[in-house]
Amino acid sequence: MTHAVARLRASRLARSVKPFLARGGPRGERCAGCRLLPSHCLCALRPVVSTRAGMCLLMADIEPLKPSNTGWLVADVVADTFAFGWVRTKVDPALLALLADPQWQPYVVFPGEFVAPDRVVTMLLSADTVAALGQPQQAAKRPLFILLDGTWAEARKMFSKSPYLNHFPVLSLQPDQISHYQLRRSKRDDHFCTSEVAALCLALAGEAHAAEMLDAYLDVFTIHYLNAKQQLPVNLDDAAHQRLRALCGPGGDNQT
Repeated sequence: MTHAVARLRASRLARSVKPFLARGGPRGERCAGCRLLPSHCLCALRPVVSTRAGMCLLMADIEPLKPSNTGWLVADVVADTFAFGWVRTKVDPALLALLADPQWQPYVVFPGEFVAPDRVVTMLLSADTVAALGQPQQAAKRPLFILLDGTWAEARKMFSKSPYLNHFPVLSLQPDQISHYQLRRSKRDDHFCTSEVAALCLALAGEAHAAEMLDAYLDVFTIHYLNAKQQLPVNLDDAAHQRLRALCGPGGDNQT
């Protein structure tokens, strides 16, 4: 079973003029389903949950190719995840169609300190607030969280140079914890990886179980990724794996 990020990765690879070699050696032996070394494959542990919220990933050029990219995890878990490569000079018509779909209320997820105050929200909008912002009023719209997936510099560029996002509210998250993401370095503790941001958005949308599931899945993925890098076996009965199995319910297997 493929998802939006997997398809975007395949499309990006097809356009490459030379092979993309991730860190870990030139052989490139990775599972097509989870991008990990086959010895540390995560596919059997993949959870899928039904959510009312959707995720729209705008991905910087090579993000879909990176084994450490956590937007892939979002697409693994949240069935209604859409993924598009970001290019400054053109916009995928399918992205514009998604943003115009009346079933969705899009939110651009971005720090409010960099945005005009009148665009910033810290919670999901009521129907009255949507109308006040000049958008068509429709009851029970589903939230669609637009996540800018890339480095901080890339995310700022995507935000400032994507005029088609300018009329959507900007959701500024205000988490009370710091990131525990270990696969890439950030100079700021308040920078979160894409999977962590998605989990925070799900929690804000009232989808606590899905948020916790995604958070647990990130922890398990991190263990598999780092153990593969260090050539260490994975303990499938450690606390992180037990937590994920408990959230998946009876049997602890994939929930489709």
